[in-house]
Amino acid sequence: MTQPTPAPRTAQMYAWIAQHLGASALGADGQLRIEPASSDASFRRYFRVTLDDATTRIVMDAPPEHEDCRPFVKVATLFRDAGARTPEILAADVEQGFLLLSDLGSSTYLDALIATPANAPKLYADARNALLAIQRASRPGVLPNYDRELLARELALFPDWYLARHLGVDAEAKRAALEPVFARLLDCALAQPQVFVHRDYHSRNLMVSGEGFPASPGVLDFQDAVFGPLSYDLVSLFRDAYIDWEEEQELDFVIRYWEAARGAGFPLSADFHEFYRDYEWMGAQRQLKVLGIFARLKHRDGKDGYIKDMPRVAAYLRRTAERYRDLLPLARLLDELENRQSVLGFTFS
Repeated sequence: MTQPTPAPRTAQMYAWIAQHLGASALGADGQLRIEPASSDASFRRYFRVTLDDATTRIVMDAPPEHEDCRPFVKVATLFRDAGARTPEILAADVEQGFLLLSDLGSSTYLDALIATPANAPKLYADARNALLAIQRASRPGVLPNYDRELLARELALFPDWYLARHLGVDAEAKRAALEPVFARLLDCALAQPQVFVHRDYHSRNLMVSGEGFPASPGVLDFQDAVFGPLSYDLVSLFRDAYIDWEEEQELDFVIRYWEAARGAGFPLSADFHEFYRDYEWMGAQRQLKVLGIFARLKHRDGKDGYIKDMPRVAAYLRRTAERYRDLLPLARLLDELENRQSVLGFTFS
């Protein structure tokens, strides 16, 4: 049966693949052996191409009017040189927006953790080691700074998209209560040691890639990496929008990182409670941002698949807001939004 004529962008991509892979990517019918590899919240598309020898390659399609491939190429090399397992860049045309990559497999951490939760300690130990390798390689002036302006711009997504657009709340009336909370979160983030930050270091972007060097996990979706707060990727990993753990288990994961990071020479507090506060406050910044992003994906981009994960993210945010006196205005706002009263249980001041 004749395949339908591909859309112009897809036809352009097919021609580029043929240029680099030739007949080895064609089946007996002369058609390209290609299938979607993963979905993405951006304009990027990923495809898996199967070759004659049964090995596979990944093709990234990043329309240049919407996406820039160059940060992906730069960070892939930077993190790989640090010892993380990132895709190898086999061919690149940044002007057209096409990359040919090695394939790190199709099993995400999320898939593996849901299938076998008992594997979490081993998988997270590997993820911790990969993260520490990236952080140890950190140096200023290589990646954009995760500065106050960028962090604040992310926080603004919460009133603009989550409150106003998603919940239909008068966001302007809430900004006065949010501003001092946002200021404290920003101060805390910027006071932390500054390292390379992936920005989306979580179970959907980590692949179960086997043993050996570079070590598992395979690391994806790092093109927005910056130089910023040390705890950002850590809280992305352990307060994941897509899977959660009892706090006792989470504490164990975080303590193991804190001990390893101090052993690696990072200037972290010798008081774990202080470190955990910074971790939680960094998490609040990320959770406010993520709620805004998920709302924007639905209302601007027509992608409503992330709405089901909002309650998990909001629960993380509530837990932190109720725990610290400086964040009480946020806790009260969350109560108002949910039209409920909560019993505040302080553990740290």
